[in-house]
Amino acid sequence: MQIDDLFNILHNSLESKNNGKKISLKDMADSLGIAMRTYQDWKLGRAKPQAAGTVMKMLGRLDDDEIIRAVRKINKLEENI
Repeated sequence: MQIDDLFNILHNSLESKNNGKKISLKDMADSLGIAMRTYQDWKLGRAKPQAAGTVMKMLGRLDDDEIIRAVRKINKLEENI
């Protein structure tokens, strides 16, 4: 699986969570605190953030409940920034 596949899966999952409403590249990039062009390049596979593949491999080694726990911890850290 390529990094762009991961970003597309995650983007589509977030749109599904949003009742199927489309999320623009700009809105997603803004919510992530990155430039729209950067997010677009990741989604199209023109650029690959180095850590993304490693993070996904690490998450893939966890059980479902462990993934949820880890992501919730990450979200709490983000809220405190």
